[in-house]
Amino acid sequence: MSLAGVPQGKITVPSAIWAIAHDREIVPAWENLAGGLTFFLHGKGEDIYAKWMPVTGAIDLGEESARLEWARPHTPVPEVLEVGHDNEGSWLVTRAIDAKNAVAPEWIAEPEVAVRAIGVGLRQLHERLPREECPFSWSRETRLASALSLIANRGVEREALHELHTNLSDEEIVEILTSWSTDDDLVVCHGDACAPNTLLDKSGLWCAHVDFGCLGVADRWADLSVASWSTQWNYGPGWERILYDAYEIEPVEEKIRFYRLLWDVSV
Repeated sequence: MSLAGVPQGKITVPSAIWAIAHDREIVPAWENLAGGLTFFLHGKGEDIYAKWMPVTGAIDLGEESARLEWARPHTPVPEVLEVGHDNEGSWLVTRAIDAKNAVAPEWIAEPEVAVRAIGVGLRQLHERLPREECPFSWSRETRLASALSLIANRGVEREALHELHTNLSDEEIVEILTSWSTDDDLVVCHGDACAPNTLLDKSGLWCAHVDFGCLGVADRWADLSVASWSTQWNYGPGWERILYDAYEIEPVEEKIRFYRLLWDVSV
């Protein structure tokens, strides 16, 4: 199972990022699994972040911009400064927040602090974003239809699966996903509630979220299952209970298993 992270090795800076940076220092900050890059631009006036996605990438930064603009009156998220595209790719520029993500080295060294902040922050996000007013969806039905279409067309990419699911055949995965039957507990979900997308202030408290490309109405466990799972990837085993306690919820194992499998075959 591959993970996004800080770029390793030499990174080619797109021409659009050079133009946005002007005289700022360009620091590669993140690389996602879709080929996108995020740069921290520092040193001239205010600090900014520039997210860049190649034209072949599957992420629509215009869609993320719209979600950020919608969420910003309700909960702390980066302020959008610019959105654009050229024949190489697209970009989204936001004002930097004075905080670090939950997998910065100082928070990897303090996993209990980081995990509690992730749980508190996710609860705050779900409570603050008004579901009835949200124009975006991340529904189980839509995600499931997309996943089933991918499986039918090209099969499951076995090397991309988490070890929990590698022993399942394509047929077994489809059977599990299509036999699901339960009521949804709807909120506005983040859509990628992994640890790196929670920002912590200097005291270790949640202060903002980033990366809203999939924000939309969905079952809260679509977020919680992945947020808790990501504590294993980033801090090691044994932290999930702390996240649930910080969120103030008891785990629903059936939903956790379903949404982790759906996540695994969808991303």
